[in-house]
Amino acid sequence: MKIAILSNGNANYSTKRLVEEAEKRGHQAKVIKYKNCYLSLDEKHPNIYYRGKKLTGYDAILPRISNGMTRYGCAIVRQFEMQGVWTSSSSIAITRARDKLRSAQILTKAGVDTPKTLVSRNSADIDDLIDQIGLPVIIKLATGTHGNGVVLADTRKAAKSALQAFYLYNEDGTNILLQEYIQESAGTDIRAFVVGSRVVASMKRQSLNDDFRSNLHKGGEGTSIKLTDEEKKLAISAAKAMGLHIAGVDMMRSNRGPLILEVNASPGFGIEKVTGRNVAEKIIEYIEHNATRKNAKDKVGA
Repeated sequence: MKIAILSNGNANYSTKRLVEEAEKRGHQAKVIKYKNCYLSLDEKHPNIYYRGKKLTGYDAILPRISNGMTRYGCAIVRQFEMQGVWTSSSSIAITRARDKLRSAQILTKAGVDTPKTLVSRNSADIDDLIDQIGLPVIIKLATGTHGNGVVLADTRKAAKSALQAFYLYNEDGTNILLQEYIQESAGTDIRAFVVGSRVVASMKRQSLNDDFRSNLHKGGEGTSIKLTDEEKKLAISAAKAMGLHIAGVDMMRSNRGPLILEVNASPGFGIEKVTGRNVAEKIIEYIEHNATRKNAKDKVGA
């Protein structure tokens, strides 16, 4: 099988592990720096070019699209979709997952439990927003990633100052979210790595200082953890609601049960080092099964 891994970091751990496991299982894996691709659009030939050559003959693509390149990266994924190439993550699912507001709406519609969230673009609503959500409150930009663009305000004055600053300097018009603060899970969350309809690895992330964010990118420490059946079911339901077959699902344990925080479309593989689980192998196995089945159906229908 010929697999294209769409990534701009062919030297990073996640990409190297995917290439390693694909080749170990006898596949040809090529890392495509999607930012260097260009598209040719006409009514019959939706082609993709990379380093002056047309990309053809791929059985599957595995998108690893960075947050800052979502629009262009998804345009590349969409072009492969137009060619009928199987993809482990659809362009629309990636786009939805990158918008925290849209994600919250999708999860709510699907009945997936999440912390209470408010959204507003009007600075005149600040007092009412704080009254509704309570204090402390987490304030975040809808497009933030790795814990960036997120603050915790524990007083009304701090919350109003943070909101006013976001409103003032948010020139691109990104939505601002206020989210319920779960005291009993402060500085701790859980990452469940979902592949298909299974959780293949899970870890608890704990901040090492007073930071309420537990992201590994912020210096958090990860430890392997066993999920309850309820937590596994919730993680799988969240990924399914977002339309993602491969996802990093972040959740927290609250007094009213597990709550979903975010569903990541291009989760890192640091979880492999923490848990000792071979996540890359599970992804390649999933691609083998599903891309092969899809391509066989296409041949029958041709």
